Amino acid sequence: MTERPIRIFGDPVLKTPTDEIVVIDDKIRSLIEDLVDSVKIPGRAGVAATQIGVGLRAFSYNVHGDIGYIINPRIVETRGELELVEEGCLSVPNLWFKTPRYPYAKVEGIDLDGNVVVLEGEGLMAQALQHECDHLDGLVYLDRLDQPTRKEAMRQVRESDWF
Repeated sequence: MTERPIRIFGDPVLKTPTDEIVVIDDKIRSLIEDLVDSVKIPGRAGVAATQIGVGLRAFSYNVHGDIGYIINPRIVETRGELELVEEGCLSVPNLWFKTPRYPYAKVEGIDLDGNVVVLEGEGLMAQALQHECDHLDGLVYLDRLDQPTRKEAMRQVRESDWF
């Protein structure tokens, strides 16, 4: 369908936990198509429904050329010790901070036909799965930062030209 504009930090939709998708209809099919179109832009690893202003539990991903989506995702497993990895967000433009993430993550949900979908991976895929599920839970990556880093991040947000 179409690439949708990305909501920016400060928009209340980004801090609101999403609702489960209970009926897959044309509206949901259109949402998924928009999510996939929106994540195809180079440099995007994922787009959550909240980032395009929709309070439903779905996201798209684009990791190493593998593009897809998942409906009603839940993290079912993480492995390893939390590691600090450079992270940014389309909703927090041009700011990157070391964010604690697990090196492995596994997410389960469904596709448009109601079939079970399992996404898992290490590195960027693990990071993207955790990041997008956070969005669906009403969190942005800044919420994961330790206190001194978060304080600095919020200063940079306030001084940014987009806030």
